[in-house]
Amino acid sequence: MTNRTISYQGEPGANSHILCAQAYPDWTPLACPTFEDAFAAVTEGRAALAMIPIENSVAGRVADIHHLIPTSALHIVAEHFLPIHFQLMALPGAAQEGLRSVHSHVHALGQCRRVIRRLGLKAVVAGDTAGAAREVAEAGDPTRAALAPALAAEVYGLDILARDVEDEAHNTTRFVVFSPDPEPASPGEGAMVTSFIFRVRNIPAALYKALGGFATNGVNMSKLESYMLEGQFTATQFYAEVDGHPEDPPLARALDELRYFSRECKIIGTYPAHPFREAARLAAE
Repeated sequence: MTNRTISYQGEPGANSHILCAQAYPDWTPLACPTFEDAFAAVTEGRAALAMIPIENSVAGRVADIHHLIPTSALHIVAEHFLPIHFQLMALPGAAQEGLRSVHSHVHALGQCRRVIRRLGLKAVVAGDTAGAAREVAEAGDPTRAALAPALAAEVYGLDILARDVEDEAHNTTRFVVFSPDPEPASPGEGAMVTSFIFRVRNIPAALYKALGGFATNGVNMSKLESYMLEGQFTATQFYAEVDGHPEDPPLARALDELRYFSRECKIIGTYPAHPFREAARLAAE
């Protein structure tokens, strides 16, 4: 592959940037202001892959992504999990007792309530975590702080005043990697995940009937999300993820049954299950 650029949403120092560097250390990260821009970078050939967050263990799903997936024409080729840690950072020489406000993405502020309350800070919503760090650095105000990843402090020359201030130790974001071309793994190569979108027919109990094949064939469905199409209450599309490969007989039978009761069914990726899944399952037992 000659193009070794991977796009992400956010500014340099964001969690997406961190994961790009970890998962694709030999690639060039491309910062994009919006998710649409990150997708467009791949579609237009400026990037070969896009690293996109899809859900967080505390905040839940990233809603914008589920609306972009069906229309992107891109394919999911991998998944990654990133433990999320927030650092309280401010200008060099600033002290915690002198802080008056803290700036970050709305989800970061919600995930760090304890430190905000303990220090009596005013929470100010910013576009993203790394952007908040940049704004604090540019403002030159020692009473302002940011909640952002450690890389952002390095990028924007800020001091970390308190480390790992997130409320929940299990805070983890799942990312998926999009490519313009499918890279389907072969069956039998280990644990797999298959992602697909579908729309059921407008008949009674259509969703129940469409999903029944997964239960009767013993296929685990790990995710099922619904969302309206074009603001229509009667037009609902679903995004789902299941364990297995489409060529595995149980999943093949379940998908055949799904297609029978669906107006549309499109597989958008079959990719290796990340080891984090098994580690989390074992930890929960």
